[in-house]
Amino acid sequence: CSVCCLSSRWRLQQLCRLERLRCRALGVTRRNLGDFEVEFLCDYKRVRKAEQRRALRRWERLLNSTRGHRGRIVVENEVDLHGPPRDFVYINEYKVGAGVSLTPVAVGCECRDCLAEAAGGCCPGASCNRFAYNAAGQVRIRAGLPIYECNSRCRCGADCPNRVVQRGICYDLCIFRTGDGRGWGVRTLQRIRKNSFVMEYVGEIITSEEAERRGQVYDRQGATYLFDLDYVEDVYTVDAAHYGNISHFVNHSCDPNLQVYNVFIENLDQRLPRIALFATRPIRAGEELTFDYNMHVDPVDAESTRMDSNFGLAGGALGGSPRARGRIECKCGAAACRKYLF
Repeated sequence: CSVCCLSSRWRLQQLCRLERLRCRALGVTRRNLGDFEVEFLCDYKRVRKAEQRRALRRWERLLNSTRGHRGRIVVENEVDLHGPPRDFVYINEYKVGAGVSLTPVAVGCECRDCLAEAAGGCCPGASCNRFAYNAAGQVRIRAGLPIYECNSRCRCGADCPNRVVQRGICYDLCIFRTGDGRGWGVRTLQRIRKNSFVMEYVGEIITSEEAERRGQVYDRQGATYLFDLDYVEDVYTVDAAHYGNISHFVNHSCDPNLQVYNVFIENLDQRLPRIALFATRPIRAGEELTFDYNMHVDPVDAESTRMDSNFGLAGGALGGSPRARGRIECKCGAAACRKYLF
């Protein structure tokens, strides 16, 4: 260190640390020998964090340019360096897979006022069901009963009180990275009233046979998003692994604030309901949205046995009927947690 050198003192210190050499003259001791690695790691993380934030902003812009609903989407990750998910395409309605066909509805209602002066019970009455909403658009029927909304052949307009789910997400929501190992989650940025529609579970509709095949692949990968449509019989499944909306990121809870309902609008095939999520209680702004992946909706009475719903969602190696999965530990943290998802 007594030889004259054009390098700065700081540069010489870094060279010593790089070569794992101690130097009394430069103040490089055994105690601070690893400082170079710490500083380098901090610089590396700062660069990665900046890259991640730019990637998340690009993804946020893409989501908002793709969404077909009023509610805005915000993306945040203040936990780790994970960026946008790969191989995920945001869609606003079901993507119909091979072997699946949707039959358009053939008739609509003739009501002037579907809530106050429903002709023949409006669309719900035509299917011998109850009108699902009140004047504020909140669901008023029990879970397990289906919702029949007005469709494109109905006489009523877009402001009809029986058009709720089809209007799409109206709340601003945030996709965020959880800090307790549950991956991505979704929280609301606005207050949500009890019984209000929040979002629809959207994905690719596939046959149960195809779902069985994909489920085996997903099990090996450790993450699947299979939701069985077994409202009346188990024929079709929604796969939201690669095609889906913001519901793709909603986590499970044993004490959820969202409830699943079967909805029929443009297609009346009871094997192919749309899956809507409604608030079970008032939800504060900033609160995480969750639903029970292993939800079982019991029939309301003996006459509504056909309305019994047994949903199975596989999200992050989660399982549902009819495919058997290994036991998965639950991380929801609820006081009434069942400890295992299945």
